[in-house]
Amino acid sequence: MTHANRDEPRCTGIWAVSGNPCKHRPLPGSDTCAAHDPAGDQRRPPPPIEKRCAATSKETGEQCRYTHPPGGTVCTRFHGGAAKQVKAKAAARYTEREARIMAETYGLPIEISPERAIIAEVHRTAGHVAWLEAQIRELDPSDLIWGVTKVKEGGEDRGTTQESVPHAFLKLYQQERAHLAKVCADAIRVGIEARQVKLAEEQGIMVARAVRAILADLKLTAAQQALVSTVVPQHLRALAALTN
Repeated sequence: MTHANRDEPRCTGIWAVSGNPCKHRPLPGSDTCAAHDPAGDQRRPPPPIEKRCAATSKETGEQCRYTHPPGGTVCTRFHGGAAKQVKAKAAARYTEREARIMAETYGLPIEISPERAIIAEVHRTAGHVAWLEAQIRELDPSDLIWGVTKVKEGGEDRGTTQESVPHAFLKLYQQERAHLAKVCADAIRVGIEARQVKLAEEQGIMVARAVRAILADLKLTAAQQALVSTVVPQHLRALAALTN
């Protein structure tokens, strides 16, 4: 449905909500457009509510029947959805929504103790720090403090702007190092290291008791008993090395 030019005939209908005269072209052989056809409203059905422009048409007084872009709230044809700042906000909302959907899909709850969660975060963050450090070593030294901060096409100030700013990898590296220090401090504060030592001691006592019971049941000879003090510690040390 298109608007009629000034010299072309226009629909004789009136919009019920706004009371404004219709500016659309009438149907062939009729005085009214499809929207004001006495046979019924022949306009295209509005899009789904979640995709429909939230603005109100000044002409009809009704909600706009055009769709908005992903993440947006208004259409790009009549209600400002094509403006640069509006498109940027729409893109940010779309990215945030997609991230939230992914979190809901992949971030399902799992059972884990607070101690194990903190230890896992320490290990994970240490891996991030090591990876970022490796990336930084591959950079040219000048790239660490100098880079492109703005690229503009068109206008008197078009061109590329370079400034003295830290490289993105360097910023992330500093953030991850700070986070690693924090989670390590959290681990120490809640006494995880002390708990791990205590647990290891308890496990060691249990293993020692089991070994003594096994040796007693085997009824070893004197020669075999003489080897116990050498053979058993040797294998226990090997086992400890595998679990650390």
